[in-house]
Amino acid sequence: MQHARKDYTERIQDSAHLIPDEEPVFLVLGRDMVGAATVRAWAHLNKVNGGSDVCTSSAMRQADRMEAWASKHGKIADLPKEGDGLE
Repeated sequence: MQHARKDYTERIQDSAHLIPDEEPVFLVLGRDMVGAATVRAWAHLNKVNGGSDVCTSSAMRQADRMEAWASKHGKIADLPKEGDGLE
């Protein structure tokens, strides 16, 4: 699994090994002030492209939880520590 951030590649793991090593992934944290909107946009695109209502609803509920979290703990996207860099 390939993260956009080098520091995530070592920290965020797929313990079940279901994601191929070369597959790009993107992690959106609840603290990200634009995270809920990002997940809602994904849910909408999932639905219009034939995704299941169950998956869309689940994503929207998660977006609601992210929005509540960000309202208390939020900030704009964090950057990696010096030297970890974006890939």
